[in-house]
Amino acid sequence: MPTDLPVELLEHVANRFRVLGDATRLSIIRILLDEGELNVGEIVERLDTSQANISKHLRVLHDAGIVARRPDGTAAYFSVADPSLMPVCAIVCDRLRDQVAAEARTFAV
Repeated sequence: MPTDLPVELLEHVANRFRVLGDATRLSIIRILLDEGELNVGEIVERLDTSQANISKHLRVLHDAGIVARRPDGTAAYFSVADPSLMPVCAIVCDRLRDQVAAEARTFAV
């Protein structure tokens, strides 16, 4: 964490991690990063869950500024609005892969 980050911003940082700390929201982000802009129905189909559940999570992601919403008639299309997600996800996923590989080596002996 940057040492020059004002203490007053730590609550905002913690909130961002809380928003990202949900598997359904991470799944939505992954789908949007992989496929680009999608509407709610398309996300529901890919995640095989309810429209109400996806809409709730999209609202949280939108309120946090992580996804953008584009209305189009009676539909709304969502896309990732925060470009910092790709490197953050890559860092976390790479580290987890390393940890899992190390644990597998430990148990293989």
